[in-house]
Amino acid sequence: MEQLSYSFIIPVFNRPNEIEELLESFSNLAGNFKYEIVIVEDGSSQTSEAVVNTYKSKLNISYYFKANSGPGDSRNYGMQKAKGNYFIILDSDVILPSEYLVEVDIFLKASFFHCFGGPDAAHQSFSRLQKAINFAMTSFFTTGGIRGGDDSQKDFQPRSFNLGLSKEAFEASKGFGKIHPGEDPDLVLRLWDLDYKTTLIKKAFVYHKRRISWQKFYKQVNKFGMVRPILNKWHPNSKKITYWFPSLFIIGFLFALIAAFLGIYYPLIIYATYFLVIFISALISTKSLNIALMSLIAVCIQFYGYGTGFLHSTLKLWSTNKKAESIFPNLFFK
Repeated sequence: MEQLSYSFIIPVFNRPNEIEELLESFSNLAGNFKYEIVIVEDGSSQTSEAVVNTYKSKLNISYYFKANSGPGDSRNYGMQKAKGNYFIILDSDVILPSEYLVEVDIFLKASFFHCFGGPDAAHQSFSRLQKAINFAMTSFFTTGGIRGGDDSQKDFQPRSFNLGLSKEAFEASKGFGKIHPGEDPDLVLRLWDLDYKTTLIKKAFVYHKRRISWQKFYKQVNKFGMVRPILNKWHPNSKKITYWFPSLFIIGFLFALIAAFLGIYYPLIIYATYFLVIFISALISTKSLNIALMSLIAVCIQFYGYGTGFLHSTLKLWSTNKKAESIFPNLFFK
C-alpha cells in the first residue's frame, strides 16, 4: 500500500457561514499531517470564496466554482481535482473534532479499507432541536445503528456527510450517481459489487449540525423513504425487511387506534411502551427533559415521513414500467 495522502472534499451550496465553522475546526486538527481541502461551490449565489480566502494562509485549500449539478456530481468533480490518493468527503454542515484525522490515519494504517464511514454526533453548542433530531437519526432504537450508532462494522453503509474513499475505488466505481438523496448508499452498493469492502471507524465521528427545522426534517426523511425502493430496484440483493419497518409502524399504529376505539388496548400499550423506551433513552443520552420530549416528536416525524415516502415510492414503482428518473424527477440531478 502506498503512503496515504488525504484530500478532504467538501461541496457547498449557499452556506458560507457553515464553511467558516468547518474550516475553523480544520485549523484545530491534531497531528502532523499534510492534507489538502478541496471546496467545490455548486453554483451558489452566496459564495464561500471570501471565507475561504481568509483561511488560505493557514490551510492548504483549493476552491472551485461550477454550475449547479448536485452534491454527488460536485463530490466527483472535487475528487477529480484532488491531489491525494485517499478522499475524505464531508458535508458543509459538520464540525471536526480535533482528533478526527488522527483516528482515521491510525485505523487505516492498521487495517486498510477502500471505503469507510464515521458516525455523527451533536456538539454541546447545538440547539435543542438539532440535538433531538440527532438522537432520532442515530439511536439504536430508531435506526438500528445504521449511521454508526452501534459498534457493528459488518456491512456498514457509510454516509456522505462523513465518508472516506480511496482514489482506486473512486476510479473503479466512477463515484456518485445523479440520485439525491440516496447517492451514498448507491455508491456503497456498487462498491460491494466490485468487491471493495467498507467499514465503520467508530472514533472518526463528526459533529453534524443539521441545519434543519421540523418541516425540513420531514422533507428530508420523506425523500429518504422515497429513494430506498429505487435503490432496492437497482440493487435487488440489498433488499431488507427492515426497510419496511417505518411503514409497518405507521399502519400498525392506525390499527392500534382502531382497536383502542373498540375497547382493545393491548396494541396501543405496546406503542406506549416503545415511546417510553425512546424517552428514557433520549433522557439518558441528552440529560435534558426538554430534548427528550422533543426527541419523541422527532421520532414520530421520522417514522411518518420515511414510512409514507417508502410506501408512495413502492406503489409508484410497482404500478409502472417507467424508469425512476421519469417517475421522480425531483430526486435526480440532470
